[in-house]
Amino acid sequence: MPPARRLRPKTRAAIRTLYKRLDYPALGRIYCDEGGDAFWKAKRSPCQTLGIKLAEVLHGRLKQGGRSLYVGAGVAELPVLAMETMELGRTVTACNLREDEVIVLNRACGDVPFRFVHQDAGDVDGAFDHVWIVSVLNDPERFPELSALSYGRANPVLFDTEAFTKEREDVVSLAAHCLRKLQLPGLVTTSTEEINWITDWCLRRNISCAVEPKSYPSATVEDPLCLIRLGT
Repeated sequence: MPPARRLRPKTRAAIRTLYKRLDYPALGRIYCDEGGDAFWKAKRSPCQTLGIKLAEVLHGRLKQGGRSLYVGAGVAELPVLAMETMELGRTVTACNLREDEVIVLNRACGDVPFRFVHQDAGDVDGAFDHVWIVSVLNDPERFPELSALSYGRANPVLFDTEAFTKEREDVVSLAAHCLRKLQLPGLVTTSTEEINWITDWCLRRNISCAVEPKSYPSATVEDPLCLIRLGT
C-alpha cells in the first residue's frame, strides 16, 4: 500500500476556510430532525481532521489528472475534494440528491476548483478511475429495511420482506450504474458495510477485486471506510 502524503499548507488553509464559511444552522436543518446545532458543534472538527487524514491516504493512491465520481458527497468530503483538485489536478463530479445541501455547499466553495451538483450519480456520463460511494447503498432514509438488516437492527416480527426485496433490487441497480463507469484498474472508496455490494458486482462480471486490510474512521455517519482495488 502506498504511503499517505501530507497535504500542502495552502490546501489545509483552504479546507479550514471552507468549513468556516459553511452555514451550520442550515446544515443542521438538513441533516437532523432536531438538535442540528449540537450535531455540527460535535462534528465540525472531526470532519476536518478525519477528512484530511483520508485525503492524505488517497493522495498516495490516486494518479495525477484523473477523474473521480462521488456518489452522495457532502460536508465530510470537502477535504478529499480539495486534495484531488488542488494537489493532483483531478476532475471531480460530486453528486448530491439534496438540492438544499448543494446550495449551501456551493456557497462556501467560491474560490476552490470544484462544485457540487444536484444529480443522480447513476446518470453522470463519462469514465472515472475512482468512485467514492460511502454510506449510500445502506442509506437508512433511502433504504430503511435494507439498512436495518445491514446494521443488525431488523425486527423479525415487523420486517417488511417485500420492501426489502425492492430495496435490494434498487441497490444492485444503483451500484451497477455507478461502478460500470469505473475504468479498470480502478479504485473504490466505500464503507465496510457496503463491501459486499461492490464485491458482488465484481463477481457477477468476473472482475478481480482486492480490499485493503486497513479501514479509516469517518466523521459524520461513523461507518469505517475502506479502499477496494478493482481489475488488479
